[in-house]
Amino acid sequence: MSETSDAGATGPAFTHLDGRGQVRMVDVTRKQPTVRSATAEGFVACAPHVVAALRDGTVPKGDALALARIAGIAAAKRTPELLPLAHVIGVHGAVVEVEVEDGGVRISATVSTADRTGVEMEAFTAVSVSALNIVDMVKALDKGTTIRDIRLVAKDGGKSGSWRRG
Repeated sequence: MSETSDAGATGPAFTHLDGRGQVRMVDVTRKQPTVRSATAEGFVACAPHVVAALRDGTVPKGDALALARIAGIAAAKRTPELLPLAHVIGVHGAVVEVEVEDGGVRISATVSTADRTGVEMEAFTAVSVSALNIVDMVKALDKGTTIRDIRLVAKDGGKSGSWRRG
C-alpha cells in the first residue's frame, strides 16, 4: 500500500482504487522492465487407487500428468483473460512440474518474465489449472479428489525484491 492516494490525501491507499474509490488497473507504463519470477505450488489429494492409476499410467482418459503440465503452461500465458486487473505481460518462461506422491499429486509452477510487473498470478494460475486438469482426468475414478494448499512459495525481482516462504 502506498502512503498517499490518487486524490493526494495522506494515509493508506489501495493501489487498485481510483480517487473516487472505483476499481482500476494500475498504470505501469513508466516502470522499467526487470527480470522477475515466481513459484507457486499446490496439491491434488487422491485416493490410493487413483494414485496407483497415475503411477501406472492407467488413467482411462490418458496421460493426466502430461496434460496437467501443458495446461498449466497455457494457463500462465492466459492469466489476464481470467483476472481482470492483471496486466498483459510477456511470459518468457514457464515450468510446471507434477509429481505423484503417496497421497496425490504435487504441482509446482515457476513463471518468469522481463517486464514491468510480477508473475505471481501467472504462477498461481498455472498451478490452479494444472490441478483442475488432474481432477478432470481422474474424476471418473474418484469424485472425492480434492485440490488444496495452493500457495506462493517464492518470488524474485521487482520493487519488493526476493521473498521465500519460511
